[in-house]
Amino acid sequence: MAEKVLISGEVIEDYPDDSPYPSALLFGWVNGEPLHVVAALDSESGYCFVITVYKPDMEHFESDHKTRREHGN
Repeated sequence: MAEKVLISGEVIEDYPDDSPYPSALLFGWVNGEPLHVVAALDSESGYCFVITVYKPDMEHFESDHKTRREHGN
């Protein structure tokens, strides 16, 4: 599932300062379901490290599954 999002998904958040490698939040559809994948890329070796995979929920994301909801205090 994560591989499909890595190959054909959309980067919705970029974390260039993450360590030890820059990472990103990707969004894609798998079997008709929205899926988020956070992955980091080691550009020297070409390895991609999947950090986490989850279904976005409506508490944290808008109905487009890409936009974070703003939570006031």
